[in-house]
Amino acid sequence: QVQLIESGGGLVQAGGSLRLSCAASRRTFSSDAMGWFRQAPGKEREFVAGIEWTGDRRYYADSVMGRFFISGDNAKNTVTLQMNSVTPEDTAVYYCGVGSVVTGPYDYWGQGTQVTVSS
Repeated sequence: QVQLIESGGGLVQAGGSLRLSCAASRRTFSSDAMGWFRQAPGKEREFVAGIEWTGDRRYYADSVMGRFFISGDNAKNTVTLQMNSVTPEDTAVYYCGVGSVVTGPYDYWGQGTQVTVSS
């Protein structure tokens, strides 16, 4: 079993910035990627950003391209999501995960952290 611990959520004003962090307890044979999904009320969980460890490739959803930036440390099994120029549409529970496909779905998930953007 892999445990993921997220931190950094909270309340932020529109146009502001927020940073989310996630640490995984260990690697598995399927831990080729690590990243973030989010789920807003009444909506399905959607991919936000991810890192493919092989080649250090980064992937982003169109809705966050140019505003959100993902970074990570393969050796430490950690990822960080820097969220800039946030809008109320970014309000959601953000989930960190690890798996074999960078755009998910992932094999293991964190408990989620709430991000609320006020207008």
